[in-house]
Amino acid sequence: MERPTPVPADVLARLRDAISHQLPDFLSDLERLVAIDSGSYTKAGVDEMGRWAASALRDLGATVDVHPDPELGDTVVSTLEGSGQGRVLVIAHLDTVFDPGTAAARPFRVEDARALGPGVCDMKAGLLVGIHALRALRSLASDDADRPGAWLPLARLTFVANPDEEIGSPVSTPIIRALAPDHDVALVLESARANGDIVSARKGNLSLRLVVHGRAAHAGVEPEKGRNAILEAAHKTIALQALNGRWPGVTCNVGVFRGGSRPNVVADEAVLEVDLRSPSRDALESAEAAVRAIGADRVVPDVTCDVIEAGRHWPMERLPETGELVEAAVAIARDLGFDLHDAATGGASDANTTAGEGVPSLDGLGPIGGLDHSPDEYIEVGSIVDRTALFAGLLLALGGGQRRNERPHLSQTA
Repeated sequence: MERPTPVPADVLARLRDAISHQLPDFLSDLERLVAIDSGSYTKAGVDEMGRWAASALRDLGATVDVHPDPELGDTVVSTLEGSGQGRVLVIAHLDTVFDPGTAAARPFRVEDARALGPGVCDMKAGLLVGIHALRALRSLASDDADRPGAWLPLARLTFVANPDEEIGSPVSTPIIRALAPDHDVALVLESARANGDIVSARKGNLSLRLVVHGRAAHAGVEPEKGRNAILEAAHKTIALQALNGRWPGVTCNVGVFRGGSRPNVVADEAVLEVDLRSPSRDALESAEAAVRAIGADRVVPDVTCDVIEAGRHWPMERLPETGELVEAAVAIARDLGFDLHDAATGGASDANTTAGEGVPSLDGLGPIGGLDHSPDEYIEVGSIVDRTALFAGLLLALGGGQRRNERPHLSQTA
């Protein structure tokens, strides 16, 4: 990754003005998207969101490639070739956690300077930050902007609109992993924290299912012939919970425990669903090995256990290059007139995927918002212009910090 270049304050001021003029259109687009029921398993709604995003990016000159899926939504990959330097991967997800009918029951509205509605924060407003930032950059381009790619201050920008982040990105993760190594930086448009922080580090998480196999028997007549899977699973639960604190920042939680069929039957099966999180890859690998050892060990004779991986995100660690991205964002925010800080969080996102591929990644670049996944989910309307200008400015910084009236030049990154 090339070190981000400072962006002149006058350029940022012009960007902010352009985005301010776009605010009514931003809110109109947001109302349109919030009205679409796009829960992860509502394919028709997710695909409608994807078509909207594809159309908006085609209007900017992007080449659009749609990766279809028969059950979940399609993944939309849009590519813009520019005249600057740097290859940037941008990711925003199309899906929400809400069931069909939620959009009609809780339509978009603005109250007390907050925009509310299902998915408004997580992350329909973030998707729009990316698109409106690109529109603003194009609007400020010089007269040669009609030349394809002349207005984009990067060598390439790839915009992934993925359909399944809320369920762990099972369809889009292989696509993102394939794209990541061909980019210098990844920027993810999840909303900023409620206090305005962007996200420079996220814990990795591993979802594991432990299936314990015992032997059924009549609990009253011949219990000695049984092998109680629930008893074995209980011992494993205690051992798993004891992993908390063994490594700094690592958490292990048995969140689901199922087993047995009837009280008069020695249980022949029990299932544990385990959430394992770590701030570092090394610690996550060590903790995973410990979980698998607990699965292989047994207290009840003749019982076996299968340990099944249900999902994985490697940690998004704060690399030195990530620190350079943070410094650039903080400087841009300062020139735009607001303070900015970065934070680490325990939740995973698609930034974990890009960081896991070794790509410096920054997240939380959408508007300020909170109460995700709840009826009170919101974004602060007053943060839209600042955060869209911040994102646009960061693209400029990564592309070499184009100055006013300076014609873009073609260059290559290492």
